[in-house]
Amino acid sequence: MLVATTNEIPGYKTTSHIGLVRGVTVRSRSVVGNFAGGIQSIFGGNLTIYTELAEHARQEALDLMVDHARRAGADAVIGMRYDANEIMEGITEVLAYGTAVKVERL
Repeated sequence: MLVATTNEIPGYKTTSHIGLVRGVTVRSRSVVGNFAGGIQSIFGGNLTIYTELAEHARQEALDLMVDHARRAGADAVIGMRYDANEIMEGITEVLAYGTAVKVERL
């Protein structure tokens, strides 16, 4: 599955637009993760506990979006974006979305 943040994919022609596809995951930080993150924050720098959580959530949302696009019959997703919202303290929704399309190689 081709995924691009642009509205076109170089070397391909969009032959049809299927429509909006998305993948959403909701994540919470564990007590252990918050404790470890708190310790890391004392020393400053990259908070790897939270970086890994964010990266895992984005990857899961992307995988779910790609699965949605495949089920819709798409070859690619264009205009892909991420969005994240805190639902409540410590619980975050991560959304990957874009436009599912059929493409042909030029």
